[in-house]
Amino acid sequence: MPQYKLCYFNLRGWAEPARQLFKLAHVEFEDVRIENGTPEWEALKPKTPFGQLPFLTVDGFEIPQSAAILRYLGRKFGYAGKTPEEEAWVDAIVDQFKDFVTPLRQIIMAQRGGDAAEIQRVKTDVFEPARYGFFKILNGILEKSQSGFLVGNSVTWADLVIADIITTMKKLGVFDVAAEGNKKLVQFREKVNAIPEIKEHNETRPDSVV
Repeated sequence: MPQYKLCYFNLRGWAEPARQLFKLAHVEFEDVRIENGTPEWEALKPKTPFGQLPFLTVDGFEIPQSAAILRYLGRKFGYAGKTPEEEAWVDAIVDQFKDFVTPLRQIIMAQRGGDAAEIQRVKTDVFEPARYGFFKILNGILEKSQSGFLVGNSVTWADLVIADIITTMKKLGVFDVAAEGNKKLVQFREKVNAIPEIKEHNETRPDSVV
């Protein structure tokens, strides 16, 4: 059995779907959580593959970048899609999500800055148009889904990524669970989070906004 070590900051962020994949697959791993801005991180940073987190170590072999880690684990554990075509769709959905990351990061940074006028500007001019386009795509996929998952008839790592980012938006106050237009996304998130391994993990993990 390979020895896995996942290194990331002490929050959900880019590493959370990887943690969930380990739980889904019932595979033991070392969950190394590092506090950002500490001497520990400053000492580790130059030793990481790309000078950033997360990175996964498999028997000493290092894999950087969250999408590469998730794709590797998804394929290894059977959560990457059941055919090459499904695998391509999993990749496509996550690639589409990456396009949404920049406006999402902007609203996060604006909220951290605390300036009400700037928060409203970013929300109205940048974030909400991007969210509308992203949600339109997700809702279109879910409308066609017979399983309730984004790809095929079982959970994939794309489901974990999207369900977790909805959680982040909810915590940031930019996802309205009561909105009629979000009904399918709420049901989707509930379906993913109801998977026993995911439910148990989510109930015991450290809490964080992102």
